[in-house]
Amino acid sequence: MRKVLRMAGLVALLVGLAPCVRAADLSGTWKGAFDFQGSSVPLTLHLTVAGNAVTGTVEGLETSPAEIHDGKLDGTTVSFWLNTVYQGDMYKLVYRGTVSAAGDEIAFTFGTEDGSWGTQLTAKRSVDAVATPAVPDVNGNWKGAFEFNGNSVPVAFHLKSAGRVVTGTVDGMAAGSIEIHEGKIDGDTVTFWLNTVYQGDTYKLVYKGKVAADQIAFSFGTEDGSWSAEVKAGKSI
Repeated sequence: MRKVLRMAGLVALLVGLAPCVRAADLSGTWKGAFDFQGSSVPLTLHLTVAGNAVTGTVEGLETSPAEIHDGKLDGTTVSFWLNTVYQGDMYKLVYRGTVSAAGDEIAFTFGTEDGSWGTQLTAKRSVDAVATPAVPDVNGNWKGAFEFNGNSVPVAFHLKSAGRVVTGTVDGMAAGSIEIHEGKIDGDTVTFWLNTVYQGDTYKLVYKGKVAADQIAFSFGTEDGSWSAEVKAGKSI
């Protein structure tokens, strides 16, 4: 008997918590459209839920954004009202929506408070686009120097970028102006490789640079790691 009572209490607790879980899931952006005099009118609802209280705005009406009032969530039902202007007159629109079992749709019926006009709207959860990080601008001439056998060796990078692809040349190595290969930008890092000749032998040098506003901090060296160096190249006008 005690076990049955404990199970009943657990079920009651879970039922009591369920609306809170659904409430938390409603926060976000919802988009849909309703029919008005034969035209499809898109609406965007920005909802924020705290407990069972719902706040936010609706965009797409003549008064936009319109702040929602008395918003609340009762189980799977969300309700609120807002004021909007149509042809110079103010109207109070009352919304009542049912949240789908999956939590990704809200089926609204809404209309004027006196019932003289009404319509339906199915709003779907909108996944906000993730902002694409800006690609660093490496176009131009960059100059610096690196240490080699106790000497400072000046070097110049002439870079061009198209999207995330980088081309160009490097001046100052033993072989003079050298074309870079497989240049690319990943986040704030630019990478490429080139071939250079030293004492009659050809070496593949691999470059990796951290891009800042006016400087690229390169680490570079032979592909096998037998030699490496660093150079901070500043933007040259």
